[in-house]
Amino acid sequence: MFIELNERVYLNMDRVTRIKIDEVQDGIRVRFYESEMQVAKSQKFDTVKKAKKWLAEIIK
Repeated sequence: MFIELNERVYLNMDRVTRIKIDEVQDGIRVRFYESEMQVAKSQKFDTVKKAKKWLAEIIK
């Protein structure tokens, strides 16, 4: 199942093994992993709550 991360990036969710919400220096990002390798990351968010809401919307 492919999901659209943004207007140019689609991610194959069948291959994603882990999703992590990270707090980085410039904001909060959702990161997608296949095994140990990061394959995609989201835009920046102000709060973890907004990141979780965005993730729930794209996974529907």
